[in-house]
Amino acid sequence: MDLAADSVTRRRDAWAWRFLCTALSFALFGVGGVLLRVLILPVVLHWPGPATVRRRRARRTVGRAFWLHSQFMYRTGVIRYRFEGLERLGRPGQLIVANHPSLIDVVFLLGHVPDANCIVKHSLWKNPCMRGPVRVAEYISNDGSADMLERAADVLREGQTLIVFPEGTRTTPGQPPVFHRGASAIAVRGATVVTPVFITVRPTTLTKAEPWYRIPHRRVDMHLRVGDDIVVAAFSESTPAPIASRRLNEHLHALYARELQA
Repeated sequence: MDLAADSVTRRRDAWAWRFLCTALSFALFGVGGVLLRVLILPVVLHWPGPATVRRRRARRTVGRAFWLHSQFMYRTGVIRYRFEGLERLGRPGQLIVANHPSLIDVVFLLGHVPDANCIVKHSLWKNPCMRGPVRVAEYISNDGSADMLERAADVLREGQTLIVFPEGTRTTPGQPPVFHRGASAIAVRGATVVTPVFITVRPTTLTKAEPWYRIPHRRVDMHLRVGDDIVVAAFSESTPAPIASRRLNEHLHALYARELQA
């Protein structure tokens, strides 16, 4: 039995096996997005219930699909992952801030916090595989419009959880994350609490400079660690919003530089 287990472990660590499963993972992601759009989400949306209930069903359906995809990558040995502090995510009015070292960290975070809203790249609204799920789940498009910050603050004031990747793009390997001030501006406008999630991916994979077929020499380890809550009032009370958002953004920069280096 031990020899059989060792054989499976060696096979899963093998480059050719991981290459095959990575290719299959991308194929399944595309096919799954189309199936969600064409077959599954229309049924979920038209099932009787108020608009908020149907939205929650749609998000949970999309989140479940992301969770299944993350489990496929995990079970086939493409990736190992640990999620510390997951039970503290998903609270009303909570802004979840995360760094963005890889393309797949979005899948893992949304898959494990399925009721959350999320600010996503505007290009996904034109992607044939993803435009259906992101529209139906009513995620917020990072379209650069002036009212995007207010829309994001509104969902927090409504009691939704919102996930934001303040870098706006994937982190450059070897460099600390550089956050735009938008996430802090949203927090000051509408969040009850900001909760950081520190994500490390080693060795690097699916960064902005790495195509999917550039498979790392060993299996990827992803670690998602939930940090301590940040009380927004400590930055915004009796302080003009622009100054409060700048101070909060500076705090996040220092926090992520320290925690990711550690």
